[in-house]
Amino acid sequence: MGATYVDVTVRNPADLGRSWTGSFLVDTGAYDSMAPGSYLEAIGLEPISSRDYELADGTIVAYDIGAAVLEFEGVLVANMVVFGDEGVEPLLAVTALESGGFEVDPRREELKRLPAVLLKRHRAA
Repeated sequence: MGATYVDVTVRNPADLGRSWTGSFLVDTGAYDSMAPGSYLEAIGLEPISSRDYELADGTIVAYDIGAAVLEFEGVLVANMVVFGDEGVEPLLAVTALESGGFEVDPRREELKRLPAVLLKRHRAA
């Protein structure tokens, strides 16, 4: 089984016409999606906060984050994006996948659309 990649268009939520498209590695172990910060800034996105992230090697790193609209497989989702370092491989994270109603088919190395987006109902006691 190999890696799954998908073309993603990152859009500025204040002006959907301002966008950047790239090939993103699908990473179900990542919570927030990531792209090089300079690409996000070029479409007018600005950090709204920062967050600490644990990398695969256990290192904790603080990154700026901002709100974006991600478009992939014909679906638009509002999502937080990490302003990554130059040269970072763009990542499409699990929150974007779940918001769009997708799961990963690792054997075919592609996204699989779920019959419906999951929404759980809590019952009163």
